[in-house]
Amino acid sequence: MTPIETEITSLKKELSNMWLLVQSQLSKARESMVNFDKDLAREVLVKEKRVNSFELKIDRDCENIFALHCPVAIDLRFLLAALKINTNLERIGDIAAGVAKYVIESPVNFNKSALESTSIIRMYDEAINIVIDTRTAFENEDTAMARSIFKRDETLDAVNRNATNTIGELVKADISGLNEYLFMLSIIRKLERIGDQSKNIAEEIIFYVEAKILKHSGAKNK
Repeated sequence: MTPIETEITSLKKELSNMWLLVQSQLSKARESMVNFDKDLAREVLVKEKRVNSFELKIDRDCENIFALHCPVAIDLRFLLAALKINTNLERIGDIAAGVAKYVIESPVNFNKSALESTSIIRMYDEAINIVIDTRTAFENEDTAMARSIFKRDETLDAVNRNATNTIGELVKADISGLNEYLFMLSIIRKLERIGDQSKNIAEEIIFYVEAKILKHSGAKNK
């Protein structure tokens, strides 16, 4: 391989490793929420620093490749996409940390029936699966899988749309659980943003593989 090919291969591996760490963060934050495990939630917050370190290193590596090799064509598109994917992954890591903070701050365990009625667990599982599938699309340069993310995000949007009414009904039935239900509503809002970040990533995968820009166009909805 040429020097630039070697460095880009290394960069792809770094991004995949960051992806795996973010997936792990999401899964652990979910487990801490379901089991009200504050120690696991604290572990998520500690490892957030590793996610941030990954972001900084990947940014630096991209800058170095730009400076040393003046990439063109697909190499240039990949580097531009990598910078944006890197940012979106870091934001998903922030969302996992945010969920963990709610677990730590909540004085009581989240009500199991409330978790079920709000569909928050189903939403969380789908959010994690979407992140996993965007990684697969990235590693395999699979634009068909990347495009499937746009449709699957609608599941997260639907739960988010219904959340206010659902939480409102829970509060009416049990005002003593107000703080707990507000935490749950905040978690739902955060999970919805995972779909947005994943769609951004899917757009970047399509951009660097096919040289098609989907942002601000109707193409991603077709």
